[in-house]
Amino acid sequence: MTNTIRKTNTITHPRYGCAIGAVFSVAAIPGAVPIANCGPGCVGKQAGIVTSASQGTAYPGAGNIPSVNWGENEVVFGGAKKLDALIKSTVKIMKGDLFVVLTGCSGELVGDDVDAVVKKYRNQGYSIVSAGTAGFKGNNLFGHEEVSIAIIDQFVGEYKGRKRRKLVNLWFETPYFNSFWRGDYLEIKRILEGAGFEVNILFGSLSKGTESWKNIPKAKFNLLISPWVGLKTVQHLEEKYHQPYLHIPVIPIGEEATSDFVRRVVEFAGIDKTKSEKFIAEEAKQYYDYIEHFASFFSQYWFGLPSKFAVVGDSAYNTAFTKFLTDQLGLVPLKAIITDNPPEKYRDSIREVYQNLTEDGFSLEPDFEEDGYWIEQALQETDFGSEIGVIFGSSWEKQISVEKNLTLIETSTPSSNEVVLNRSYIGYRGALTLIEKVYTASMGSR
Repeated sequence: MTNTIRKTNTITHPRYGCAIGAVFSVAAIPGAVPIANCGPGCVGKQAGIVTSASQGTAYPGAGNIPSVNWGENEVVFGGAKKLDALIKSTVKIMKGDLFVVLTGCSGELVGDDVDAVVKKYRNQGYSIVSAGTAGFKGNNLFGHEEVSIAIIDQFVGEYKGRKRRKLVNLWFETPYFNSFWRGDYLEIKRILEGAGFEVNILFGSLSKGTESWKNIPKAKFNLLISPWVGLKTVQHLEEKYHQPYLHIPVIPIGEEATSDFVRRVVEFAGIDKTKSEKFIAEEAKQYYDYIEHFASFFSQYWFGLPSKFAVVGDSAYNTAFTKFLTDQLGLVPLKAIITDNPPEKYRDSIREVYQNLTEDGFSLEPDFEEDGYWIEQALQETDFGSEIGVIFGSSWEKQISVEKNLTLIETSTPSSNEVVLNRSYIGYRGALTLIEKVYTASMGSR
């Protein structure tokens, strides 16, 4: 599928937004206000993709985001004056500890000196930064990193002080784009604190807002849990603040993966293992107690349990789900379709995750595909057999799941049939929730 010759430069049903969608990464920082320097409707269009699963956005998200709303006049004569006026009114009307100007396609094509406009307000004492997030540069995951680095360079600034040995900066899922990000951050923070760390969270309600960002250079190291999103950021931090980083490409799900994750982080940090090993023992005991009780249901094969599955989604969840479902639940992966368009330089390392998914060496070749039409074609041609088959995907897999009589579990963007508050499918506790979801959904399809 990945080698199919395209006859058009357009795609249907993309699974991501454009770079300006990073306004929601800014909105996820408590006290931060995004200012969109783009055309009318750009931000609104991103909301449907980036904030799906009925997550909702608090102030200043969604319709509260101030925008220049570029028109013909700005395209011809430039939009610097209109941006200036917008910033002036925004800092006066909207309460914020940090303002972030994100420039979309129109502003970058015209070539306005946005930095000069922003600098004017920075010289007046406002905490304000700018980031180039034109859609022709990349998707919202690209924009997320551009915003992060802009805040680090223009707001956090230089630091020559001491570092705190147990403090770790967590670089993890992209806010809102990963529908379960709130619950996932909560579980990873709980796990790391249980192992003896102080965790600096930069996004969401667990973050202290601008204080957390100012604390970035005080951390002993950066922890990145992601196949590729965030690598540019932690590498930049290594150069800027001489902070080492630990890159864990696969999100841990289940006892084995999570306990291994904890041990890797503790070893990298060089802290005492006593607390972390006690924490692992306690979590494992609880985890397997639940699994033991679940086994009485699982052993009753006449329920018609699922045996084969496909995952359609971004590389972060795709790798994690495929590995857990195959290695720990014993399901058979038929397709792993990665939809977030990872840069070519990261794809080989992502492919490696699908090698030796189980101890006996079971492997799968993933597909990298953005176009919903070709994704549907691939699923249409996949033989799920006569057993209950499951697709872990988005709302756009609804039709194909109905046609092939498959169970659809929405785990990726966009999701219109789920309401997600702080649910998680990762770590120790999230794995149990995922098991519940898989078998409850499958029983309902009988």
